[in-house]
This record gives sequence, C-alpha cells and structure tokens, in this order.
Amino acid sequence: MVQRQLVTAVACCALLASAASASIWDTLKQAVGGLGGQSGAPGPTGLTSEEVAAGLREALRVGAERAVGLASRPGGFLDDPSIRIPLPDRLQTVGRMLRSLGMGSEVDAFEETLNRAAERAAGKALPIFGDAVSALTFEDVHRIWRGEDDAATQHLDRTTRPRLAAEFEPVVRAAAQEVGVTQAYQGLTRRPEVSALVAGTDLDLDHYVTGRALDGVFALLAAEERRIRTEPAARTTELLRKIFQR
Repeated sequence: MVQRQLVTAVACCALLASAASASIWDTLKQAVGGLGGQSGAPGPTGLTSEEVAAGLREALRVGAERAVGLASRPGGFLDDPSIRIPLPDRLQTVGRMLRSLGMGSEVDAFEETLNRAAERAAGKALPIFGDAVSALTFEDVHRIWRGEDDAATQHLDRTTRPRLAAEFEPVVRAAAQEVGVTQAYQGLTRRPEVSALVAGTDLDLDHYVTGRALDGVFALLAAEERRIRTEPAARTTELLRKIFQR
C-alpha cells in the first residue's frame, strides 16, 4: 500500500517541480525519499507518506479540474484565442471569400457552433486523466520526473488521447446537432460559388472538432501544470499550502 502511495506521489511530483522553484522541489524530494517506507511515519521534513501522497494527488486534481473547467465552461473555447477552433483548413478559402462578400457574420456563426460543440465534450477528460495517473509505471515516473515543465501533460497526451477521442466524438456529434453545426455548414456552402469550391470535399466535422477540442484541453492542462510548478498563488487549497510552505 505504501509503495503504491509513493509511486503515485513521485508521479504527481512531475506536475509540481521546476527550476524556478528549486527549493520547493528539493523539499519534496527529501519528503518522499526520507520516509523510510513506514506508513504514517514522518520523514525529515515532518511530512508522512500519506501527507505527501495526498498533497501531490491534490495538486494533480486541482490542475486537471482547472484546465477542464476552463475548457468546458460557456465560451471556454470561443472566448480564448489560444484554443479557439477556426474553420477547417479546407474551408479557409471559402471563409475569406464570404467575408469579402459581406457575409462575415455567417462565417462567425459557423465557427461558434464548432466551439460550442467542443465545450460540451471537454468535461469528459477529467476521469480519464485520473485513470491514467493511477496507471503510471516506474519508467513513466522517472521520465516525467526528469522531464520538461509540461512533461506530465505530454505523458497524458500520449496515453489518453485515443480514449479521450472515443469519449469526445459522440458528445461532439450530439452537440453538433444541438447547436447546429451541420445546418450552419450547409448555410455557408449552399451558394453556387461556394459549393464549387467544396465539391468533392470529404469533410468530417465531428472528427475535426474532436481533434481540436483535445488540442485545446491539453494546451490548458500544460499551462496549469506550469503554474502549479512555479507559482505559489496557484496552490489554492489548505493541503497544497501545507505541502509547499516547507
């Protein structure tokens, strides 16, 4: 049991460590390394194995919840330029042409439906992230420990993207119907001059939105990981403050 807690603790440390906060990182390594395998026994920092493991799990929970919460709230994609979903590449020429014809509002309305669909799907990420962290191996832990500021995000991207895509796409498909993605697309392309540009184009909008939604969630997760690693103000719970004040 203690071994499992320590593995989880070390894995989650990747979300919290950086060169910018070296003293905090050194303290956590001492706490994890000096526990001596005794459940409930305090290490040299006065932290028990349970406290370290719980604190680092809390950090992971806070970071993931923040990222998913930002993505899934109304306007999470639409109002954030860093993750806003644009027209698919195959429709960029169409969009520019329509804007030049004074139809920019129709283009904007179509983009809005894409982003609304992504927001509906984003909430599916949180439990999948939790499962992935519990499945970390010693090799994963070592790699993340020595990795970059977004090493944990990179690992989660590699290990969870296929499962997330499978969870996201049905939600995107249902949301697309509800918010009118297909109708908006047809509204854009029904004009003869536009239909000629998209003729023969096999455009899977559900697949496109799913991929861009995942990109957005992981971008936000990477940003939160960096914040938790480097900014004391990002440690907003009592447990996190207890772990990091030492």
